Amino acid sequence: MRRRQMILGLLGLAGSSGLVGAYWASRQRPASVPLSAEMGSPASPPPTPRPTPTVVPHPEAPRGLYIPARRDLRLMVISDLNGIYGSVDYDPEVDRAIRLIPYFQPDIVLGGGDMVAGQDPRLSEERIRAMWAAFDRHVAGPLRAAKLPYGFTLGNHDASCARSTGGGFLFQKERDLAREFWNDPAHDPGLNFVDRGDFPFYYTFEKDGVFYLVWDATCNYIPPEQMAWAEAALASERAQKAKLRIVIGHLPLYAITVGRDDPGEVLLEADAKRALLEKYRVHTYISGHHHGYYPGHKGQLQLLHCGILGSGPRPLLNSPLPPRKTLTLIDVDFDAPEVTYYTTYHMRDLSVIDQAELPRFITGHNGLVLRRDVNWDNLTPEEIATCQARIGSLCRDD
Repeated sequence: MRRRQMILGLLGLAGSSGLVGAYWASRQRPASVPLSAEMGSPASPPPTPRPTPTVVPHPEAPRGLYIPARRDLRLMVISDLNGIYGSVDYDPEVDRAIRLIPYFQPDIVLGGGDMVAGQDPRLSEERIRAMWAAFDRHVAGPLRAAKLPYGFTLGNHDASCARSTGGGFLFQKERDLAREFWNDPAHDPGLNFVDRGDFPFYYTFEKDGVFYLVWDATCNYIPPEQMAWAEAALASERAQKAKLRIVIGHLPLYAITVGRDDPGEVLLEADAKRALLEKYRVHTYISGHHHGYYPGHKGQLQLLHCGILGSGPRPLLNSPLPPRKTLTLIDVDFDAPEVTYYTTYHMRDLSVIDQAELPRFITGHNGLVLRRDVNWDNLTPEEIATCQARIGSLCRDD
């Protein structure tokens, strides 16, 4: 066992030029080795039509791991990586996910926030810098070594925008040091910026026909001037000519997990923000913070609550499912009706999560979220009655 662990360590992403080389070779020559029958079926298939599975060799790949075939684009989503306050260590699931990412051959990695374990006024500058250095060793550095762009939003534990009664940031020191880290050329995330805005707090970038907007959702309040910036960015010719528009922020619009069903844990004026995104044909809003995976939608907006890799997974509201850590792959097909196809892995064993096992809808304090394959018209009279009993007039999809 010890010898096997040493071999796997030597083959890890950070120290294996052979693996990185194999990854880039596979990018230039798509893998075509079929998943053999003896490897078995995944725990649950991705949305139909089901693509043909393909695999490439990788030391971390467990027997039977399902990998969907590539479509137009492939996005890998990670979120909520941090441990306890002040921690410079990461849970094993974080390291395992980062080692696995090149195996999936993504075009870009997206981060939903909470990369370090801040939001504690007792932390010294020295400790905060040590936390960011640990993040660089465990996450950002390996992604750079694999030449993978990393488009991210900051989280409340990275640089909270919570303010004092006087209007100043309660965690100004953490915000200053987050800015320092990300504006260091040594930590270049490899993005094609359209507008650096106030990077790393809010900014826009493009990649392969997709226009991304990141806003500062590290607390529940986004000030009017930043919302005006976001609207101007989304209304721009560049954004509107893109094949797809995606917005990323740490706090979600609507509550979906136990312990996060509170006004302070979601963005204020969620319906108005959703209407703005719908107006400019944003396809998906990606968020973290709630520590639970739920692929949902409301109105015309897809809502990817992208789960957690770090400490503290939470159970979904209205669900008996136990909390779990997840890693989500998004395959994009610009010409398909669904456009985006999710394959989400349970980090316990890398089995594929069956979307059908998730609640058909979730009722948080500020509104209804439907599972992405369920429409309002699909709800039964009993389900609508249950929804109305929980949240009254908020039980609607508009």
